[in-house]
Amino acid sequence: MGEELERNPLWLILIETVKNLPLYNHHKTYVYEYIFPENKEITPEVLAQRLDITLGESIVILYELKIED
Repeated sequence: MGEELERNPLWLILIETVKNLPLYNHHKTYVYEYIFPENKEITPEVLAQRLDITLGESIVILYELKIED
């Protein structure tokens, strides 16, 4: 998923947009502390539905957490 996203010219715009969302840091921390420990293979679609966030935000959160991991 990562390499394909990074090559897309819209990827950097998505990251910039998502990181400017008011609750982005809170959502990322929540995923790291509560969701990732029980399921590191959660899909962006399931995460978006579980947290009631956009698919774009869930993609960026999972991408960043997998890089940090």
